[in-house]
Amino acid sequence: MIHYNLRCEAGHAFESWFQSSAAYETQEKRKLVNCPICGSDKVERAIMAPQIVSKTGRDRAEPAPAAPAAPPAAAETATPAPASTPLLMAQERELRAKIKELRDHIVKNADNVGERFPNEARKMHYGDIEHRPIYGEASPDEARALVEEGVEVSPLPVLPDDRN
Repeated sequence: MIHYNLRCEAGHAFESWFQSSAAYETQEKRKLVNCPICGSDKVERAIMAPQIVSKTGRDRAEPAPAAPAAPPAAAETATPAPASTPLLMAQERELRAKIKELRDHIVKNADNVGERFPNEARKMHYGDIEHRPIYGEASPDEARALVEEGVEVSPLPVLPDDRN
């Protein structure tokens, strides 16, 4: 996977993940990379600073702590949370809002093909039908088979709040 900072012709900055740089270029040529703010398909990669980690840095790097799904009841009577907790909570809320915005954009602008997703995605990949944005359902095995065939697919983001 590769992460790109992108910018549309109107100057809106956004970011996206792609399977590879070739996948980005293919999607860009097919006008499938659109600005989530204005919908423009005139998008280019923005200047990015690479993140380089030395071997010694990798040995010492600690993974970011995972946020618990629900705070334990005992935490309410325990000592106050560290000062960084509100910032982490704010970042988590912001990330969740962005994921929800992405999912809502996909649902609004793509056709839900349900269980036909693997077949529809293959038909588009092989040029049997016209390309269009779709989403639907696929088992893990079906999704893996699509990726192995070179069909570009991504899971639709789901948040814990969505299951209520």
